[in-house]
Amino acid sequence: MTRKHISGFSNPTVKYLRSLRDKKHRRRTGQFLVEGLRLLEDARVSGRVPRELVLAENRDPHELIDRLEAAVEAAGGEIVTTTPDILSKITGKSNAQSVVGLFDEFDTGLSQIERETAPIWMVAQDLRDPGNLGTMLRTCDAVGAGGLILIDDCVDPFSAEAVRASMGAVFTQKIAQARWDEFLPWLRGGPGQLVAASLRDAVPYRNAAYTSPCFILVGNESQGLPEAYEAECDLRVTMPMRGRADSLNAAVAGAVLAYEVLAGLDG
Repeated sequence: MTRKHISGFSNPTVKYLRSLRDKKHRRRTGQFLVEGLRLLEDARVSGRVPRELVLAENRDPHELIDRLEAAVEAAGGEIVTTTPDILSKITGKSNAQSVVGLFDEFDTGLSQIERETAPIWMVAQDLRDPGNLGTMLRTCDAVGAGGLILIDDCVDPFSAEAVRASMGAVFTQKIAQARWDEFLPWLRGGPGQLVAASLRDAVPYRNAAYTSPCFILVGNESQGLPEAYEAECDLRVTMPMRGRADSLNAAVAGAVLAYEVLAGLDG
């Protein structure tokens, strides 16, 4: 474990960490940033330790920071102290929190998904809003799902916005990324029921015949699912819309359906 102090804005470490706010740099380096003590503690409890911990100098003492430092030290990582102004430069926020962690991105290949380890898996196609992605990860955690599979051109799950919106679930859930023409053969290569909310040849979502492992498919926020994708589903269900709105938010629809699936499987 090494320790160092950074006092200059032009320091290469500052420039590197700041660059990770950009998706192309995260993809190139395979690393991402996590800001805030609560998220970093969630990561530590889940067995994820940052390879670098950046702390504001003259911060108030806190036992959780002590635990983080000990975990990083045990893993052979690096601890950096710097000024609050430089932390703000790194995060791009004027009121940056006093601690930031640098993580390696997780393996997001379909091969690391063990479908029979959980009764429910969430699948999002072309999801574009990081808040929705984070909400879906939180739903996965809440219903005891195995994780979230991102299909086609979804928002980056390791963006600061998505990580923050997940409230720590990014560390507890498996995340996979794939194209549809990769995902479908993988799904059909083993057990798994593909379910989507739809208006095409659909049955009421309450008390439908759900089976485990159930893969709940949610589409793009504005376009929904392509018709060809819906046609591949084993079960299409409909939710009643009793007001003027013609649809639910994508992440909300996924959550409602996930709890109904959970109730059906438990029953």
